Amino acid sequence: MGPSKPAKGLATAEDLRRVADGHAVELVAGEIVEKAAPTPGHGMAQAGLSGALFGFGGASGGPRGPGGWWLMTEVEVFYEDHESYRHDIAGWRREHVPERPTARPIQQRPDWICEILSATNAANDTVRKPRILHRHGVPHYRLLDPAAGTLRVMRWTEEGYLEALTATADETVHAEPFDAIAIHLRDVFGLD
Repeated sequence: MGPSKPAKGLATAEDLRRVADGHAVELVAGEIVEKAAPTPGHGMAQAGLSGALFGFGGASGGPRGPGGWWLMTEVEVFYEDHESYRHDIAGWRREHVPERPTARPIQQRPDWICEILSATNAANDTVRKPRILHRHGVPHYRLLDPAAGTLRVMRWTEEGYLEALTATADETVHAEPFDAIAIHLRDVFGLD
């Protein structure tokens, strides 16, 4: 049996810590939500995008690529008492966060988030989370949809997230903030 909401009131980060051991859970709008086991499409998209961005995960100007980022998968990030997310991929610019985040949950606001959509999490990833991420000033939010084979790249503006790019699996993109490299979406989605 998976985690559930406390009997009274909204769940907090402390409630999440008590039930998170061994479970992939998030705290969304005061509710403890268990993340479903990833599908093969989800896993391929997560691995594919992580691999495409490999050269950014290191010191700036290093031998692997442009560097300048801390990139992590499936780490919990705390936003506020009733909102703590386990993002599919998250990134922090080293110029903003010089030391690799190590706390659980991570307290520093990410500079970039990517969520990979599935039927069980689409409403959280497309409606609820963007509201909180916008409120906390996360500059870049990306959505990969393995079922539809699409990528949506959003940029923070004062009014809300602006869709900066939408692409299909057949396209090659230079998607901010990683526009220094070409990303072949067929490879990200694991398509031949």
